[in-house]
Amino acid sequence: MDAVIKKFMPPSSYMEKPVTDRPSEAEVEAAVRTLLRWTGDNPDREGLVDTPKRVTKAFREMFNGYDMCPAEELGRTFEEVAGYDDLVIVRDITFHSHCEHHMVPIIGKAHVGYLPDGKVVGLSKIARVVDIFAHRLQTQEAMTAQIAGVIQDVLNPRGVAVMIEAEHMCMAMRGIRKQGSTTLTSTFTGVFKDTPEEQVRFVTMVRS
Repeated sequence: MDAVIKKFMPPSSYMEKPVTDRPSEAEVEAAVRTLLRWTGDNPDREGLVDTPKRVTKAFREMFNGYDMCPAEELGRTFEEVAGYDDLVIVRDITFHSHCEHHMVPIIGKAHVGYLPDGKVVGLSKIARVVDIFAHRLQTQEAMTAQIAGVIQDVLNPRGVAVMIEAEHMCMAMRGIRKQGSTTLTSTFTGVFKDTPEEQVRFVTMVRS
């Protein structure tokens, strides 16, 4: 099956790779040492001596979504689909992100569906888009809208449905401290937004 590669002009900033102004690794390591002192610990003790370097490396990996363009991931599409034009769902896409308010983890899974209009995209690309947005500082509401928006804008399907369910460590580890509580968000575009029956079909297939 041949792929059709097309160029797209992103109309929205969330579709592009963000412009970053990163400090040097030495500055990051110094900041981590300050945070270690803020906890009340001694950054010079044996167990913490290499922690600034490890944290710097971990942050580069956990926030590598700022180095990627989600629209580019969706740029390779397939038009030979034997006439298939019904719902495509990739469900239970596990992810980890970080709350932009407290920088603590958000752990959950995303369910993404779309109604193709003549072309489909590789299933792994949907999961990749989820990861790109997850590997940035986020709110769950914004992440849900961003995933749906970029798929709608780039693929131009008849509709997109996104549902995310996640546990927020800022709610489990601090503040109200309610472990096991999950947050559910959803966004619908196109046919899904205009037709409640399609929303129900999506949710039913996700839950089945």
